This record gives sequence, C-alpha cells and structure tokens, in this order.
Amino acid sequence: MTKLFTSLQLYVNELVQEFDQIPAKRKGLLLHLTYYIQSCINQRKEVALTFICTHNSRRSHLSQIWAQTAACYYAVLNVSTYSGGTEATAFNPRAVKAIKKAGFQVEAEDDTDNPVYLVRFAADQTPIKAFSKIYDQGGNPVRHFGAVMTCTHADENCPYIPEATRISLPFDDPKAFDDTPLEETKYEERTRQIGREIFFAFSLVKVSE
Repeated sequence: MTKLFTSLQLYVNELVQEFDQIPAKRKGLLLHLTYYIQSCINQRKEVALTFICTHNSRRSHLSQIWAQTAACYYAVLNVSTYSGGTEATAFNPRAVKAIKKAGFQVEAEDDTDNPVYLVRFAADQTPIKAFSKIYDQGGNPVRHFGAVMTCTHADENCPYIPEATRISLPFDDPKAFDDTPLEETKYEERTRQIGREIFFAFSLVKVSE
C-alpha cells in the first residue's frame, strides 16, 4: 500500500469511515465505475479513466486526483487517470486551495492564465499534472477508456465517443458559491464528497493477491 503524506492519510482515514454516509442511489452510480475498473482488471487491460466536466476547472480535476490516489491506496495496478472538458479554462484556485487543505502537496509550474499544477499525494509517486484542457487533447486517451461525466452539462453536450465507456457520475458544482460567505465551506464539502465516493468505488475492486 502506498504511504500517503501524513496529513492526507489522516484525511483518507476519515473518508473511509464515512462510506455509510453515501446514499444508496449514489452507491448505485458508483458501482458503474467499480464495474468498469473490475472489467479492465479481469481482462488484464490498463484502466484509463478520463473525468470530464464542461470547463475542466473543478469537479473533473478533483475526481482525477482522488481516483489516482485511491488506485495507489488500494493497490489497484495499471490505473491512469486524466481529466478534460468540453472547453478549457483553468484549474480553479479555490479547488486548488481545497485539495491543499485535504493534505495534497501542490506546486504551480508557471503563472500563466492556465497554470500547470504538480499535485503530489505520496513521496514515491509521480505527481499528477493538473491543468485545464479539452477531454481529447494530446496526452489524454482517445480510445479504450472510461469517460466519467462529472457534470450533467458535459454529459449532455460531450460528443459521442465511440471507443470509450461512458459513465455518468455528476457532482454539484461548488462554483455556485463563488464569492459568497459559503465559498470555502462548499469547496471543502465537494472535495470531501468526491474523495469519499471515489474511494468507495475503488474499495470494492478485487485485486489479485
């Protein structure tokens, strides 16, 4: 099992204890993700997951980061996670702040309008490169991957991807609370929810001994 950064490990310990907070309907949606991962493993195929929301600024990044972390935590091998949008903007700094508070180590490689962030969850793991992009931009898989739709708008407007397995897993957008007194609380809530649910989905995957 990968040794997470200490503060992140404490956070994850709490997430695992919160699985019973996930409503039955949500667990049903999450099982689609579990089944896809399990199917790839059973067929000895690489598990490629692209998390997609409209602007690739909040929910898709949070989902990608938590999924890669969960894969390492549960020793689900050969998992690669990606994110993208139907358009590109930037990884929102409010979401960046929320993952830092959860215990991830985050470093900006540049100060452009769409900076590349290096997100680390363990000292011995390659950092995740997080920046906003179109879902099929170079570097992201174009076939044989799970296209996980993290918002309903993207699910309705993302073109049909013939060689991908589409999985609907929408989350409410914390953007609705930007510049309000509830902003920080809602970003932290969404970060925690996504972490809890992604970890639940990975916890059900059966791996070879």
